[in-house]
Amino acid sequence: MSGFCIATNLIIFSGVVWPKSLTFGMADKFDFMQHKENNQGKLIVFSAPSGSGKTTLVHRLMKNPRLNLAFSVSATSRPKRDYEEHGRHYYFLSPDEFKRKIAENAFVEWEEVYPDHFYGTLRSEVERLLSEGKNVIFDIDVKGGMNIKKYFPGRTLSVFVQAPSLEELEKRLRSRNTESEDKIRLRLDKAREEMQYAPQFDIMVINRDLDATERELTRILEDFLNKE
Repeated sequence: MSGFCIATNLIIFSGVVWPKSLTFGMADKFDFMQHKENNQGKLIVFSAPSGSGKTTLVHRLMKNPRLNLAFSVSATSRPKRDYEEHGRHYYFLSPDEFKRKIAENAFVEWEEVYPDHFYGTLRSEVERLLSEGKNVIFDIDVKGGMNIKKYFPGRTLSVFVQAPSLEELEKRLRSRNTESEDKIRLRLDKAREEMQYAPQFDIMVINRDLDATERELTRILEDFLNKE
């Protein structure tokens, strides 16, 4: 059984046992590992139910020059929102384009989160950032994060972020004023499912206070990145 300790508002898990029945998409391990030897940056994975504050934390951490972080832009087949830019927020692909890239083995990981709404990490994006000497930070789906951690366990720190409660999560989702009632219900159902995977991450963050969480995560990331 995994042991854990509590530090401020963090619950830190260790001793992960990986399930044998993961069914989400993954790249060929050995093909991608060949690139690893020449690019020794580290990988930081942030995953969370929508509305947990994950993206805000990632943006804050990226502003810290000591961490030398570069953001891995994910690909998606969901519709682009008005404020979003291709190549900055996501690489926006049609469902058919996404499926074609799956067939071409162009992804490190991918998942169909909702019907015809695919998300994934392009191997070309990761290779580009590593070749620039950066530590790569990911803001991705829970199963995608587990996949990256599984394939690069000694090189990856996986962080699961969640709101203090489902009630608080629903409040945050509604405050966005960007989702229909059906989509909010769908996201809450998805959150219940995703929270079951939290013990399989290195760190689980209960995000009650952004400033406190950012300070503690900065310390943890610095320790991880400076470790040989």
